[in-house]
Amino acid sequence: MKETSIDKLHIFITIFIVSLIMSIQGPIFTPYAALLGASSVMIGIMLSASQVTDLTGNLMVGPLVDRFGKRLFITIPLFISAFLYMAHGFILSSTTLLILRSLNSFVLAFLMPTTFALISGYAKNARQQGKNMAIIGILGMFANIFAPLIGGKLGATIGYANTYIIIGLALLVIAVYAFIFLRERQYIAVNKNSTSVHLLSVFKNPQLLLVYLTGFAIMYIHGVIIYEVPYLTVEKGLSTASTGKLFSIMGIGSLVTLSFFFLQRLDAIKRMMFGLFTLCISLAVLINGFLSLTVFLFIMGICFGLVMPAAATAVTSAVQSNEHGRAFGVMSAIYSLGMIASSFLTSIIRQIISPYFIAFLVGMLMLIIIGLIKFNTPKTVRT
Repeated sequence: MKETSIDKLHIFITIFIVSLIMSIQGPIFTPYAALLGASSVMIGIMLSASQVTDLTGNLMVGPLVDRFGKRLFITIPLFISAFLYMAHGFILSSTTLLILRSLNSFVLAFLMPTTFALISGYAKNARQQGKNMAIIGILGMFANIFAPLIGGKLGATIGYANTYIIIGLALLVIAVYAFIFLRERQYIAVNKNSTSVHLLSVFKNPQLLLVYLTGFAIMYIHGVIIYEVPYLTVEKGLSTASTGKLFSIMGIGSLVTLSFFFLQRLDAIKRMMFGLFTLCISLAVLINGFLSLTVFLFIMGICFGLVMPAAATAVTSAVQSNEHGRAFGVMSAIYSLGMIASSFLTSIIRQIISPYFIAFLVGMLMLIIIGLIKFNTPKTVRT
């Protein structure tokens, strides 16, 4: 039991450090791309292209993880990504930045589905799954609180290029740590109602479909924020430290929700629906000018803290343990698809119509579809 706890601790440490390091680039990517001569449309293409390669990696990693194990697909991507991040600091054109970011996104796409599959092997039941996913969420939110502040400060102090070099060196260190200390463990839990997981079978599993639709909506809205908030640095002449603080506020909101472990006892699907509904209402209030961006980001963080662990828990209960890699791979691919759609569309329409309004429409449409699926699904199937 003590050995298992230590192994889980190494996983949590790795997740936290990796999340912290990678989130540092949040406030600096857009201004760095603009500095290299990228237009707003080009920046949107960069974000979308990186999500396309991320989606490709997500779809590839699931079967590989289930077949060859998880540790391999955490350590190798970390080593490769470290060198790709360092290369960011030596480029001279936005085209090269596009290529490097796309390659890096493909490599990093292997990380999160593999990590979720790895930690799911340390739980014997749904309650433990929920707790583990909540802890991962808390660690990620701590990273999201401090990383934008660190990234904004580094970008303003030592420059964007040097910040990327530091990110790469830090990832190299954690890659060595992961290689030495990460261990695999798998409790076999059979779910007779489970089905094989691939893109087509998603539509045959109501619970997975609910999770993936919610994930698409949440990540679409998140993509709009990822694009719009850093762009304030370019349009309004704000410092990267200022936009870093805005992202940190969202992290604080998520931390508030994730700290309430008793929420893990509530139905995962209902938590997801409530979180998405609250986020849509907040968007509507923001669009009408009755809510500041700062308050909205805090509420958005709360909704993220409610939805993301619930989604991960719902996935683990919908499929057999030996198919977690595929399930989380498809889930990450859906997340990437939401980011692709929002980044590309936002870059095109932002001068014509509010991206926040389109995000509200997407969220409400997905919520309606989710409600129809849930209430038209027999209770025995949902159970």
